[in-house]
Amino acid sequence: MTDHRDAVLRLWGRQLYERQSEPLVWAEAVLAATGRPPTAVIAAMSGRLDALDDSPSDHACLLFRTVAKLAANLRGDGRYDADVGTRIGPLALRLSELEPSLAGPLTAALGHPPDGPTSLVTVHAAELGSNRTIRMRAIDALLEWAELSHPQALAVLHEVASDHRTQDVTVWTKALNRIALFGDATVEPGLLRALADTGHRGVRWSALACAELGFRRAVPLVTALLEHPDPMVREGASEALGLFREPATVPALTARLNDETDWVRSKAAQALGQIGGDRALAVLWQTMLERRTPKANYLASAIAAFGPPVVDDLIALTTDPDPDLRALACRALGSTADDRALPALERLAAHDLARTTLGGLVATAAKQGLRTAHRIRARTAST
Repeated sequence: MTDHRDAVLRLWGRQLYERQSEPLVWAEAVLAATGRPPTAVIAAMSGRLDALDDSPSDHACLLFRTVAKLAANLRGDGRYDADVGTRIGPLALRLSELEPSLAGPLTAALGHPPDGPTSLVTVHAAELGSNRTIRMRAIDALLEWAELSHPQALAVLHEVASDHRTQDVTVWTKALNRIALFGDATVEPGLLRALADTGHRGVRWSALACAELGFRRAVPLVTALLEHPDPMVREGASEALGLFREPATVPALTARLNDETDWVRSKAAQALGQIGGDRALAVLWQTMLERRTPKANYLASAIAAFGPPVVDDLIALTTDPDPDLRALACRALGSTADDRALPALERLAAHDLARTTLGGLVATAAKQGLRTAHRIRARTAST
């Protein structure tokens, strides 16, 4: 057990608790296995840790306190402290080495440690077919092993991503949220199949996973999702198209700037800013000037993404008679962090006391723009 030894023991320790059908009974058995007198075990199970003062072995103290804390949490708010759980396995193994007389009782209470990562990953893979609670823990553990590039975990996650029809939707979406860990060209057919299944509750994550991995064959299917009845799906499709940076999707994203849901409008504007180009900029600029919604800061942010080419036009907008447009120009200029923007922002911050439709001062928007600009410039200077 040399490869990933620490990770094996941490995961094993956590699972020692998580797999218990009666965790309090199990905790009491572990406490008793540390060699403490029955009075100390009873006291700890009732939440009294002062009984440790009479403990016969210093080596067992840390494990005893760790398990006692778990028991106290369960009797209190009923929540499991995962950090405590990760410590149980390593502590028990070390205690068995330091106190050979306790090795037998501890093994009876805890079982033998796993032979290595492969044995754990095999268990996790099998647990994907278990009840929902265990499935969630299993997919989390598999993703942890994927972070360590464990080949068997990567293979299991490939299988999960390759067929949405056989997976619990939450397991599926958890895996797709981390698709960069294990995704490659072999999962493309399964993801495209899932993307075409527009009634599947995980279709949003299918779109984002395809974009994350750059599967451009998905672009038409993702574009079609902009008309999906679920706003969460439309939002995800907008985000995915921004990642693809496909100019041909500008007209479809433009239509989403009129979406009934504000966060869809915001994500569509962001996508247009990521795609760039004259068409996308013209659409964003026109939408901002028309002021279809008073909460249009997302338009300013999207326009700012075009960088130096838009700065002069934004500075000109700071003299517009409309306070709403001046405020939006301030926010956009701040996000550009351009040298040319600072004098205009300073002028409005000092003198423009007009109020916007939402009741804020243009001067306040200018001050916020200045803070944003200075923060960006400081961050750039430090890198």
